[in-house]
Amino acid sequence: MNRSNVFIAWSMKMGSPPGFFNWSTKWCFFIGLLSFLVLTVGLFWGIFYAPTDYKQGDVYRIIFMHVPAAILSQSILLLMASFGFILIVWRAKIAGMFVRAAAPVGASFTLLALLSGSIWGHPTWGTWWVWDARLTSTLLLFFIYTAIIGLYSSTDNKITADRSISLLSIVGIAIIPIIKKSVDWWQTLHQPSTFSLTSSPSMSYEMYLPLAICVVGFYLLFIYILLLRLRVEILYRERDTSWVKDYLNQRIG
Repeated sequence: MNRSNVFIAWSMKMGSPPGFFNWSTKWCFFIGLLSFLVLTVGLFWGIFYAPTDYKQGDVYRIIFMHVPAAILSQSILLLMASFGFILIVWRAKIAGMFVRAAAPVGASFTLLALLSGSIWGHPTWGTWWVWDARLTSTLLLFFIYTAIIGLYSSTDNKITADRSISLLSIVGIAIIPIIKKSVDWWQTLHQPSTFSLTSSPSMSYEMYLPLAICVVGFYLLFIYILLLRLRVEILYRERDTSWVKDYLNQRIG
């Protein structure tokens, strides 16, 4: 069997609820443990060992939570739109479950980014909130997540709900380039993006490295939470199937 056939077979297996559930059973614990270890290293390094910023002092250390949360808030919507496209084109049931499971996690990271940004902004800007282009567009992103969650909850037919929130996720990604380019298109208090593929870091590597570790840790934490939510969603949606009944009987027994 060549590599393309192996990949197709693996994709078909992962696209089925039982196949994905069995895979996640094997890896969920290790991903959770890895996320805890990476986040512990990154946050401990950033908070206690990274040098003090010569302008902001120690208040800048909230960056080790704020920046990863802001990055995840955008990445999750992009992933939701990608899986939404898969659902609409190929009608993969697990893709709709992904969109449903990821939306509250994305909303949580966006809220964390907004709150941590406000806490950071108070001592540096002298106010908790300004209608800055970056802040306002991120707030719109949070409203998009809440709209997706509300739309799904208001629809009884889950197949229709999956398609509806998939379409909304695809349309909603229009906010991402606005968030990314807001500091370039408008005059804004918000600093330019910390991570860039086209330029070197604007901070010292003693600060940049623990921040990069925190970003990786946040991604791993997202994967872990998503797997837990997906497993619950699969069990709920497939509760009338024989394989779920057998699984629950084994767990209870």
